[in-house]
Amino acid sequence: MGAKVGGGGGSKFDLGQNSDMNVTPFVDVMLVLLIIFMVSIPAATVSIKLDLPPAIPPPPGTKVKEPTLINVQRGGAVFIGEAPTSLERLTGDLTTQLQKDDPTIPPTEQRVYIRADRDVRYGDFMSVMNTLQGNGFYQVALINEEL
Repeated sequence: MGAKVGGGGGSKFDLGQNSDMNVTPFVDVMLVLLIIFMVSIPAATVSIKLDLPPAIPPPPGTKVKEPTLINVQRGGAVFIGEAPTSLERLTGDLTTQLQKDDPTIPPTEQRVYIRADRDVRYGDFMSVMNTLQGNGFYQVALINEEL
C-alpha cells in the first residue's frame, strides 16, 4: 500500500491515495520461483550412458554389407532374408548365412535385425528372441517401420 507525499491540494495532513500498483511482492515471488527452478532443474535431469559408434562414413567406393534380417510373420512363419526357416532350424540357418556373409567374424558377434508383422503374436516374436539369445546371439536389433 502506498501513499503520495505532497501535492493533492488538501490540508497539510491529507496525503491522498495512490492508485499505482505495488509490484514489489510480485517481483519477490518471481525471484524466489526463479531460484527454485534454477536449483531443481539440474537435479531432475537423468543421464543415460550410451555407447554409440562414431559417425564415420565408409570411404567412397566401399561395398556396404546388407544386414541380416529375420522376418517373423503372422502364424509363426520365420524367414532369414527371403529364405524360409523354422524356429528349430533358426540358429543353424542363421549361422550358415552369417558365415557366408562374413567368415572373419564369429556368427554370434554379428548384428542381426528382426522385423515382425503387425499381426504377429507376442509369444511368437519372443520365442524367436529367446531362441536367438539362448544360442548366444546377443547383437539383436529391432526394426520399427512407420505403418
